[in-house]
Amino acid sequence: MAITHATDETFSTETSEGVVLVDFWAQWCGPCKMIAPVLEELDAELDGKAKIVKLDIDENQETTSKFGIMSIPTLVVFKNGELVDKTVGFQPKEALAELVNKHL
Repeated sequence: MAITHATDETFSTETSEGVVLVDFWAQWCGPCKMIAPVLEELDAELDGKAKIVKLDIDENQETTSKFGIMSIPTLVVFKNGELVDKTVGFQPKEALAELVNKHL
């Protein structure tokens, strides 16, 4: 499954079903760039059991504000549209896998 890029308009649809890991990020953020390949690997390993969605905070301030995102990268887990977990800052793949897997 490919990583999806959400917008303010598509966010609720993208996070409404199943387990979804959302990466709140920005182009200018160094740790966000470091975590991108980690998310690609995790997406391949999840093999469709969960979805990964990226949301650019600069282009989607309504959603960013709604969830009180202050630092990036912030990774938030949604389960059937409900926020169930979150972590801030660069995380190794193992930590992100654990974050997602406990909600599957």
